[in-house]
Amino acid sequence: QVQLVESGGGLVQPGGSLRLSCAASGRRFSMFVLGWFRQAPGKEREFVATISRSGSNSAYADSVKGRFTISRDNAKNTVVLQMNSLKPEDTAVYYCAATSKLLSVTMSRGDYDYWGQGTQVTVSS
Repeated sequence: QVQLVESGGGLVQPGGSLRLSCAASGRRFSMFVLGWFRQAPGKEREFVATISRSGSNSAYADSVKGRFTISRDNAKNTVVLQMNSLKPEDTAVYYCAATSKLLSVTMSRGDYDYWGQGTQVTVSS
C-alpha cells in the first residue's frame, strides 16, 4: 500500500510555470507506475501524464505534450510534474496516482489503485 500527498499548486498567470510534487509513504515505491490526472469543475477526471517504475518511459496527454514533464526519484519516493507555458484551460485540481498492477505506463484512470487528495492549480491573469 502507498499513501500519496501532492503539493505545489497555486495561482499562476498564463505562460507561467508550476512544479507539482507528490510524496509517497509506504514500501516499495519503485514498484509503482505513477500518474498525474486532473479534474476541472463540471468535468471528468482526465489523464495528464504517466511514468514507468524505473522512470525510463513516460506518456502525456496531447493537450500537455511539450509543456509538461513528469519525473520521479525512487530514492526520495517522489514524483514531480513540471508544468510550463500554462494556459487557463490547465486550471484544475491535480491528482497523483499509483498502481502496482501493471509493468508499464498506463493512461487509464481505472488502472490506478491509489490516489492523493489533490492540489489546486489556477491559471489566470
